[in-house]
Amino acid sequence: MGRYGYYGYYFDPTYILVLVGAVLCIWAQMRVQSTYRKYSRIRSRSGMTGAQAAQRILQMSGIYDVRIEHVRGELTDHYDPSSKVLRLSDSVYGSDSIAAIGVAAHECGHAVQHDKGYAPLTFRTALVPAANIGSRLGIPIILLGVIFSMNHMLIQIGIWVFALAVLFQVVTLPVEFNASGRALAMLGNYGMMEQDETRGCRKVLSAAALTYVAAAASAILQLLRLVLLFGGNRRED
Repeated sequence: MGRYGYYGYYFDPTYILVLVGAVLCIWAQMRVQSTYRKYSRIRSRSGMTGAQAAQRILQMSGIYDVRIEHVRGELTDHYDPSSKVLRLSDSVYGSDSIAAIGVAAHECGHAVQHDKGYAPLTFRTALVPAANIGSRLGIPIILLGVIFSMNHMLIQIGIWVFALAVLFQVVTLPVEFNASGRALAMLGNYGMMEQDETRGCRKVLSAAALTYVAAAASAILQLLRLVLLFGGNRRED
């Protein structure tokens, strides 16, 4: 019996890689939610809301062409470099908690990266179209290769396409860690938070960073599984 038939139709031990990735993602998400909830109950001594803190950071950083908008949801905050818009979620925009200000400062960190021409952010932004294609079409292409009598070329194309999405996850890591580092430095240098408050922000941002690490690890494990199943091996008769 061929290798693909054994894994595909009877028993696939490589599923353990998928399970490990899923557990990592669930653990990271639980960690960030619990940490955020803890520090969202602690008000900043400055009394500034997330939106006000973001506005001040941008101005003190010499950035005047980035808009700040309110977006629905919880922890849906993000910076859009294509339109130069910093979007803050319900739990951040109008909140004066340490957690809210930390998240707002983190997104400002991305705006500063964009303004300074930070190379990893530029690379990640350029990867977005390819990463979207990889995440949507990689697995379907592989499945088509399996359906069409284990078409090796089609399967390999699918793996390479999926690898683009994995590359995006990996490139995201330095971008996110750098944004958090910039955020903590700006909060301290601009006199917006005292030292003990900055420590709370650090814990919130560190927990958030775990979600990116877990997502990257999960994507790598999924790619490894595909390579183990199909990579470099033609169908056995």
